[in-house]
Amino acid sequence: MSSTAEFNERPAPDQELVDIARYVTDYQVQSAEAYDTARNCLMDTLGCGLLALRFPECTKLLGPLVEGTVVPHGARVPGTQFRLDPVKAAWDIGCIIRWLDYNDTWLAAEWGHPSDNLGGILAVADYLSQRNIAAGKAPLLMRDVLTAMIKAHEIQGVLALENSFNRVGLCHVLLVRVASTAVVTHMLGGTQAQIIDALSQAWLDGSSLRTYRHSPNAGPRKSWAAGDATSRAVRLADLTLRGEIGYPSVLSVPKWGFYDVHFKGNKFRFSRDYGTYVMENILFKISFPAEFHSQTAAEAAVRLHPLVRDRLDQIERIVIHTHESAIRIISKSGPLNNPADRDHCLQYMTAVPLAFGNLVAEHYENEFHQAHPVIDQLRDKMEVIEEPRYTREYLEADKRSIANALQVFFRDGTATEKVEVEYPVGHRRRRAEGIPLLEEKFRQNLATRFPAVRAAKIFALCKDQQTLEATPVNEFMDMLVI
Repeated sequence: MSSTAEFNERPAPDQELVDIARYVTDYQVQSAEAYDTARNCLMDTLGCGLLALRFPECTKLLGPLVEGTVVPHGARVPGTQFRLDPVKAAWDIGCIIRWLDYNDTWLAAEWGHPSDNLGGILAVADYLSQRNIAAGKAPLLMRDVLTAMIKAHEIQGVLALENSFNRVGLCHVLLVRVASTAVVTHMLGGTQAQIIDALSQAWLDGSSLRTYRHSPNAGPRKSWAAGDATSRAVRLADLTLRGEIGYPSVLSVPKWGFYDVHFKGNKFRFSRDYGTYVMENILFKISFPAEFHSQTAAEAAVRLHPLVRDRLDQIERIVIHTHESAIRIISKSGPLNNPADRDHCLQYMTAVPLAFGNLVAEHYENEFHQAHPVIDQLRDKMEVIEEPRYTREYLEADKRSIANALQVFFRDGTATEKVEVEYPVGHRRRRAEGIPLLEEKFRQNLATRFPAVRAAKIFALCKDQQTLEATPVNEFMDMLVI
């Protein structure tokens, strides 16, 4: 007679969990370029969050769940007066960072925004620093924050290199939750074994669907989903440190594991070990608050604007040559129902700068769209064509291009030149050009929230690598309270 009982021996942890935990606890970051890039990333990410505070649809989601809640040593939300528990603070920081789709980007088999992890990192660092000072201990330093950023970027980015979650319908914020869980558990004092346990919890959660990012359901959840993910990481880290056990074969166990349930039975593939590659090669979103696959299309449209602005009514067709990922993710026709729908539409993000010479966050608002019917008129004339070379070089490790080309044809038979932009300003290949623009973007964003003297002080500190790294986290956060 055959047995119907399963043998209940607890397995060793999946190697994927072990590798991440060992990286977080053992890897010593030596790259000066990674720390310098992380500093620029910190500036840009905070600036994006400050700018988002101008939009009521964002600010209505912030603050304590119960009005009037007082949290001793609570983490601060930059640009506000909120002092919250680390879980809600991580949610709020993550929300403002992502709201305008203006922070850094990583593009590979999967894509995402590794600076989303700053929500959990900064909330926990501020809370721990204040708690330590109250107990007569040393606070964390901003170098600790930069180190955690480098490692979170690396975890999220390396997982994304060869593994496409979007192709199985899952949202990339899963990788934010995984990366944040690893570094936050370590920041809170977790051991390597506890990091493995916490990571298993993060994978157990599965992932939200990508539905809210795509036609016909695109909506504002995509602007707070990463805040939700990094916040969940803080909660899972806390549960683990309170004694919750892990689930060691969460990825690999047959039938019930992540691979079989969510990944069509496939294991993750890896093309490189964890180091500092991702932070060193991160893409800064400098020119436009737009989904990154469209950045070079918008830049091409700005270049063509002087040639077409007085002939918009004479245009017969507009041809966009692009890469496969852009077609799959952001190419859409038909009605656009809200700002989130518009900033994930390649045609909209090309039409606006073609007609108006620029693309800013306000251009996605309902009032602007409704006041300018020319935008949809131009969209209706657009043809989107895949260029195989763009698709190929998008994935090549030594290029990682995000190319688009744009050409406008008129009814009289004439046409503009074909304007091709292969690398956006925020690409590593255009760092020398991009960093001064990134710094000016930060200055402008600071000015939306702080008096000139305070803004200048924050900017000067963030420009000084050595002084910033030596600054206690709580003192840095003091500067960001209004």
